[in-house]
Amino acid sequence: MKQNRSLFRRFLKVHFLFIFFPPIVLIFFSAFFGFSDINEKGMNTLNLFYVTVLLFGFIIVAFVILSWLFFLKLQKRLARLQEVMSFPANNNSFPKSISVQSDRMDEIDQLGSSYNWMIQQLEDSRKREYEEELLRHRLIANLSHDLRTPLTILRGHVTRLNKESMSLEGQNSLTEINHTITRVGDLMDDLLSYTLLTSGKHPFGPVSTDIGRLVRASVAAWYPVFEEKEIQLDVDLPADETFYWEADPTWMTRVLDNLFQNIIRHAAEGKYANIAVDVDKELIIVADRGPGMDNSSYERGAGIGLSISNYMLKKMKLKADFTSNENGTRVAIGRA
Repeated sequence: MKQNRSLFRRFLKVHFLFIFFPPIVLIFFSAFFGFSDINEKGMNTLNLFYVTVLLFGFIIVAFVILSWLFFLKLQKRLARLQEVMSFPANNNSFPKSISVQSDRMDEIDQLGSSYNWMIQQLEDSRKREYEEELLRHRLIANLSHDLRTPLTILRGHVTRLNKESMSLEGQNSLTEINHTITRVGDLMDDLLSYTLLTSGKHPFGPVSTDIGRLVRASVAAWYPVFEEKEIQLDVDLPADETFYWEADPTWMTRVLDNLFQNIIRHAAEGKYANIAVDVDKELIIVADRGPGMDNSSYERGAGIGLSISNYMLKKMKLKADFTSNENGTRVAIGRA
């Protein structure tokens, strides 16, 4: 941006002009008009000294006053600028722009103009980000809806083919196709749920929740599934003791469901699961003896379910600590 006027250059011009102009005028006046008059009136050297002292005293006092006024005005402008810049921006708005005098355009006005440009760029960036996020959410929702129709058709053909006579290898292939269709449907549900969560459209109602009771209910619901997979379930849930968290019961149940589902999908070969509630430390512990998170699994996905769980826990001011190796995985859920 082109600088029209310099604030400090103007300050130096005014002050130096004020310092040198009165003595020059005095010398000029004395040289052409003053000496004859002074001689005629009999002004002595002492009177001339007093006049000189008075003149320079006036210059010093005026210099101090002008400097004080200048820096007072400068301080006010900078304080106003600092007040606007220190405005705390929230999630919905940015600080207001600064009024700039385009006809003056000194250094401070240039700073304000640059600040206004920065705020405008941030607002434009947030607007583009919001539009892109809205488009992404709409695209995911549409894809989730559109893909269900071909999956339903595929499942119908698989059901029809199951009624036909075919070899054992063909039956195994149909079973695998049906299993894959189910898995794709689950992934789409997770993706849609994550989209609703991050867009704030998933209902969230934290209340004081009895964690021991909630975990027992979740384990009871999943017990038949563990039994079907022949997974030994080691449960340590104190009946007489519990603790409470400010959490959404539905969200907490969804987090536990995701952990139990991961055991079924990724750690079923370990044939063991440990679910415990540590009342003293206020922890929920879920462990297995699977191959570990670092080892690839046939059904390993993109981690959407884990992302959903982490997002829900963070929203409820909780966290999940994962410890995983080739001997199994341990998850401890506690306060953040």
